[in-house]
Amino acid sequence: MTPQSERIPRRTLLRGAGVAMALPWLESLPVWGGEPMRGDALPVFPQRFAALFMGNGISPDHWWAKGAGKAMELGKTLQPLAPFRDRLNVISGLFNKQATGVGIHPGQTGNILSGAALQKGAVLKGGVSMDQVLAARLGEQTPLPSLVLGCEQPITGYHESNFSMAYSSQISWRDAASPLPMEVYPSLAFDSLFDNQGSQRTKSILDRVKAHAADLNRQVSHADRAKLDEYLTSVREVETRVKRTRALKDRADDRAQGRGRPTLTMPRPDNGLPEDIREHMRLMCDIIAIAFQTDKTRVATLLLCRDLSGLFYPFLDVRVTHHPASHDDKSDGYERISRYYIGHLAYLAERLAAMPEGEQTVLDHSCLLFLSNMWSGSHHDSTKVPLVLVGGLRGVLETGRVLDYTGKGDEDRKLCSLYLSLMDRMGVQPHRFGDADARLAGL
Repeated sequence: MTPQSERIPRRTLLRGAGVAMALPWLESLPVWGGEPMRGDALPVFPQRFAALFMGNGISPDHWWAKGAGKAMELGKTLQPLAPFRDRLNVISGLFNKQATGVGIHPGQTGNILSGAALQKGAVLKGGVSMDQVLAARLGEQTPLPSLVLGCEQPITGYHESNFSMAYSSQISWRDAASPLPMEVYPSLAFDSLFDNQGSQRTKSILDRVKAHAADLNRQVSHADRAKLDEYLTSVREVETRVKRTRALKDRADDRAQGRGRPTLTMPRPDNGLPEDIREHMRLMCDIIAIAFQTDKTRVATLLLCRDLSGLFYPFLDVRVTHHPASHDDKSDGYERISRYYIGHLAYLAERLAAMPEGEQTVLDHSCLLFLSNMWSGSHHDSTKVPLVLVGGLRGVLETGRVLDYTGKGDEDRKLCSLYLSLMDRMGVQPHRFGDADARLAGL
């Protein structure tokens, strides 16, 4: 065994030719063997964290919440989260000090999960992001330390503010100078969940593990058979959708080779990314959901759209791309864009809420963070950031609340104080993170 495999708890896998398929928790099977147990002999399920990012701010007039629990009232933009009112924390007024007073766009984005000061010019310098602090500790217990996904290719060059555009394109950073490689192709992200490599990767994963699955089905309880069937059906549905994107990626690679240029330098859809961004974003949410359900990883980030994004929204009847649309953030069109992105948070929450773990669900054991780098795109206002949490982290994070820090002093409304508090609740307790050494009061 390798040192890494020795650190990973034993887990039940369905195996086939060139593929290994991890299973979700099953009552009658110690899928994640070696998990700690409570005094009443119930398993302690893993905690998970995912951050979803939308660039350039939201629709300020319609981003609000009041009340508590199931009676919480939500503004128009947050309406997709209505089914999860009692699992929500809508947090207002937090700010990232190092993203203020530094010019617009890259300087407001590259440290959204780190709170570090960014360096201008040719040399990248920022700080490790909080997802990677979690991954460094929790990643020893899972096959993948983290998933770093995106729905737009990173861009290169420099902004007029003299910050590298790498800061506009990446939210997950391994260290001060290195962003994590971000996977934007659904087929490759899907393959990473099942160790699907080699010449057989175009063949169905489920077909290759069929015999093993049938054998396991005879060993588990009646209730677990239903769970197993539901899980395999879900994977089949995602696999079918991924198959279409795999063909797009293969054709794009062939075209790029013929033109003598890297695939990533070509525009969508010539670069092999799904032309319909709705399908692209949903697939990436599905991949995170499967990864969390099977304990493939406990940490994920998803950059839905980057700062200075060029994504189009014809299905929302918006005729300009994301960046210029954000300059009219009080318009009906940009409200529809903002609500569209919150809809993906709601979709991921719905997927996790449908996955039972013991008497609760994967969502109950997780925390999903949604945020943007600024409050208002028309003013490039980063003096506060829009932020929502969904999920209770196995009961250690109170939910169903609206928390407003707008009237607090700057020392009491630091975004990094929130990160410290979340890391604490996941058993990772750094003395300091970013610009904060105090936890967020009231969380």
